Amino acid sequence: MVQLEGQGVTRRIIAAIKQRIHGGEYRPGDRLPSSRALAIEWGVSRTTVTAAYAQLIAEGYLLNRPGARAVVARGLTAAPMSRADAPARARALSGFAARLLALPTPARFHTYRVADLRYGDLNGADFPMLAWRRALNRASLRRAERLRYSDPQGSIALREALQSYLWRSRGISCAPEQIVVVNGSQQGLDLCARLLLDPGDSFVMEDPGYVLARHAFIASGGVAIPAAVDREGIRAEGLPAARLAYVTPSHQYPLGSVLSAARRRTLLDWAAKAGAVIVEDDYDGEYRHGVAPIPPLQASAPDKVIYLGTVSKTLSPTLRLGYLVVRPDLGPVFAEAKRLTDRHTPLLEQEALAEFLSSGAYERHIRSIRRRNAERRAALLQALAEECGTRLTVTGADTGLHVVAWLNGVPAERETAVVEAARASGIGLYPIGPLYASGTERPAEAGFVIGYAAHDVDVIRRGVAGLAKVFAAIG
Repeated sequence: MVQLEGQGVTRRIIAAIKQRIHGGEYRPGDRLPSSRALAIEWGVSRTTVTAAYAQLIAEGYLLNRPGARAVVARGLTAAPMSRADAPARARALSGFAARLLALPTPARFHTYRVADLRYGDLNGADFPMLAWRRALNRASLRRAERLRYSDPQGSIALREALQSYLWRSRGISCAPEQIVVVNGSQQGLDLCARLLLDPGDSFVMEDPGYVLARHAFIASGGVAIPAAVDREGIRAEGLPAARLAYVTPSHQYPLGSVLSAARRRTLLDWAAKAGAVIVEDDYDGEYRHGVAPIPPLQASAPDKVIYLGTVSKTLSPTLRLGYLVVRPDLGPVFAEAKRLTDRHTPLLEQEALAEFLSSGAYERHIRSIRRRNAERRAALLQALAEECGTRLTVTGADTGLHVVAWLNGVPAERETAVVEAARASGIGLYPIGPLYASGTERPAEAGFVIGYAAHDVDVIRRGVAGLAKVFAAIG
């Protein structure tokens, strides 16, 4: 390692850290890299880095904590960009980056002592550890001696297993060449955005709807056309022409409605007339509580609909495994876009999922977690009824892994205050307001999306008991 020692290097390290603090990259309370890590990064000794940190502590930029890494001091804020710096910063970033920076910043994750009612989290005890380990072991034994890059479209074994599973479970008829394996549904949305939209193109978005889908399309330059949702799903009548429509017809997120037969026909007719592609996100299609499975749009209009599936709500969101079903002519271009993005999804996990599907273990697991989540759902609904009574109106409980709770008589403007009060009580609560497009009409009362798949029944009950006290205090 070449050592670039001396006071000059120490000053450059100090200046670089200050620049990151003033630029907002390091925020108050953030931990800095260890002296060892920063020494390796700069190619200097730890003594040089320690001297730089000591000077920053003396100047009040950092706080020293015995036995722990230094943190950025409280009260420091990013310096406003000067007029001279603004053009240079603007030239340094693309239009995509500028659109991305203009989007709302997602909330940070927190740990709650009573219950975190975030939608999308699963219960770790539900993961089929032994069956998945067997699938991984079998996949490992089949690994070729030669280590090489894999097909960007996905393992052929997994695509064939998905082809069979989709026909059995969802009535989708497709060839393996139509399936593109992606790193979770979010990468599928990103590929759709970049391949189907040019800057300035319009896209239809359910309102309220999935925020990260809206952001993916906007970041690619799309212009959102909000479409209202009611108990029959998206209202497609009278929509202007657009290049793309994003929908969740089997279980609208977040309101929980199922797209009616009449609305399905209207949506498909609109797509045919507009020449639009429909992106169908079947994010939790495996969960039905006392209602028959809803056939996907793709099964009735495979030429107009791209189907997006995932195992994030059945196995684990940490696996980052999803898939697209596209028209035969779109398979090659989606595969090439995937290649340019990350070459391919990790192969071992793909082969393990193929084994899991082919052996029948996946569907046995689905039946098991469907029963467990039905019990959690029943416990949540019972607790909400007993603890909150007429204070709440609950909707969207027939399918999926969440409900929407509307706080009767409490205006929508108070959602933030309710959320903060819940968090102060150790409960993670999530408002529905951010899921509506800016400037569109929404219900007058405060609403909250409540997930229940991550917790045991007793935790759900404690969480609801705590919420009832919060709601009572709000008035």
